[in-house]
Amino acid sequence: MTMNAEPTGNNRQWWTQQWLDLINSYRFKKRLERGWRYAREGNVLSIRFKGQKVVAEVQGTEEKPYRLSLWLDPLGDEDWDFVIETLSEKAVFSAKLLAGEMPTNIEQVFAANGLRLFPFNLSDIHSRCSCPDKANPCKHISAVYYLMGDRFSEDPFVLFQLRGRTRDELLQGLRQQRQGKAVEVKETPQLNAVGPGLENFWRYEESLESSLVVIAPSGAETVLDILEPIPLPSSAGEVGASTAAMAMTYLREIYQTVSQQAMLKAMMQAQEDG
Repeated sequence: MTMNAEPTGNNRQWWTQQWLDLINSYRFKKRLERGWRYAREGNVLSIRFKGQKVVAEVQGTEEKPYRLSLWLDPLGDEDWDFVIETLSEKAVFSAKLLAGEMPTNIEQVFAANGLRLFPFNLSDIHSRCSCPDKANPCKHISAVYYLMGDRFSEDPFVLFQLRGRTRDELLQGLRQQRQGKAVEVKETPQLNAVGPGLENFWRYEESLESSLVVIAPSGAETVLDILEPIPLPSSAGEVGASTAAMAMTYLREIYQTVSQQAMLKAMMQAQEDG
């Protein structure tokens, strides 16, 4: 796995650039340059997740590759519940994440709950390498830092996983929150507790003066008049047009029958109330 760009640049997604800016803030530039060279020359043999940690193998000067790991402090379950609830309040967050993009104001969601998604400084990234170098980050860790930028570019959910939630867990949590809100909206009380149905459609609980009740069909356009012709593939030709016309005729007959039944029900109800 190799990098195909310089350590800094303006053609990356903002979240990838923010990660690289954090890495490039390290004061020992020579060490970063050696790490970048290791990444560019393919010395990083593997990068994979093990739970919430990133584990990697980097080929150094020794015959056997060095093993290293890096991780962030994960958020607790309660913290994630608050974050997911806040994310679910705006559909744009779910839409962006599903499209593989990190919302530009995502950090505001975490900050509103007293948390952070991105590391604040390099010391927030914990790492360990099996090499004899006492400095941290060593060039092997630095190489993995740079390549993690590629991973963030390909999949912004990598950063969420480092904080303790996989892509599937995060999206499932968002779906559950939004479904719960939809149920709350649907469960609003109905007027006079009257349920849907033809027999209750015209019912009014207060008494009416029968001489004042006039029931007449509406002269306005029906929904079928407003609808455009039924779309069929252009390849259907005259057969398709004929089928569409027959379907509309059938729907008009049904609409007329239902309207007549509703009128009869309303008239009978008015007579009973009178």
